[in-house]
Amino acid sequence: MNEAREEARMILVCGEALIDLFVGADDGTALDARAVPGGSPFNVAIALARLGRSAGFCGGLSTDRFGDVLASRLARDGVDLALAPRLTASTTIGVVARRPNGDVSYAFHGHGAADRVITSADLPAALPEAVRALTFGSFSTAVDPAGAAYLALARREAGRRVISLDPNLRAMVTPDLAAWRERMGDFLALADIVKASAEDVADGFGVAHGDRAGEARLAESWLAGGARLVVVTHGPDGARAYLGGSGGTVVVEAPGRAVSVADTVGAGDTLHAGLLARLDERGLLDRDALARLDAGAVSDALAYAIAAASITCERAGANPPRAEEVEARLG
Repeated sequence: MNEAREEARMILVCGEALIDLFVGADDGTALDARAVPGGSPFNVAIALARLGRSAGFCGGLSTDRFGDVLASRLARDGVDLALAPRLTASTTIGVVARRPNGDVSYAFHGHGAADRVITSADLPAALPEAVRALTFGSFSTAVDPAGAAYLALARREAGRRVISLDPNLRAMVTPDLAAWRERMGDFLALADIVKASAEDVADGFGVAHGDRAGEARLAESWLAGGARLVVVTHGPDGARAYLGGSGGTVVVEAPGRAVSVADTVGAGDTLHAGLLARLDERGLLDRDALARLDAGAVSDALAYAIAAASITCERAGANPPRAEEVEARLG
């Protein structure tokens, strides 16, 4: 790895870090529970660092015990925290319950928490030159004042740096879908890369599962709005990417991988990180290069991202793999 190059190309992950409280069986007296650092952007930042990329985190971290743990975990994996303000507000708790099929449900308890109350005054007035790309997503983009602050940051940096968006709808936190769609529309107008799950597409944008034509129309609308790459993930069935161009939309299909699923926590975050990491590794994570993306490069990035996500699915909780693990699986 060229360390000088890595230091010159940082991916800044913007959003929440929280504590996932995994709730298990009820023994009649108490519930089994385990507190684990988490949050979609938190997971993306750690996954990027483990995949060998230079990653920074930009989000409010509490000065409470949980905030100390979150900051420590990010730093331990090499994530830069220079742009992550410490706030006296508490840390959000996300309650996670596993369904019989391995999927999980979430409930968030974080009114007034550090990840939500961050404002533009807490964010940097100017980003270091090393920052080449920013990622946004999950509930911190939709809950104000944090969402408004991140939108202002994205607007300021769009056109100069790559903007990657994962809508990652959390209906428990943002039950007003009309307001959520309006905010996502603001971010989508700025995004160069959009990574969305089939669930996001269905629940957030009204495209039924299995409606390939509807998914394609939605992706094409995002491409027409300025995105250069749209990826829709389909869990065990892999992912589908859409590329715009003068010759029309190019669709790239990537199969999933058969694995023994422990749970799916962090799988989508790992895939998002894997996609960005592979594009960055190939020198394609800048706006000019994205405009020249071809199907071969996208297929390679999707294969890498899906391999990374498959490893996360084999582990309990969000525990992204390291680059050598992904290369071994691909090999």
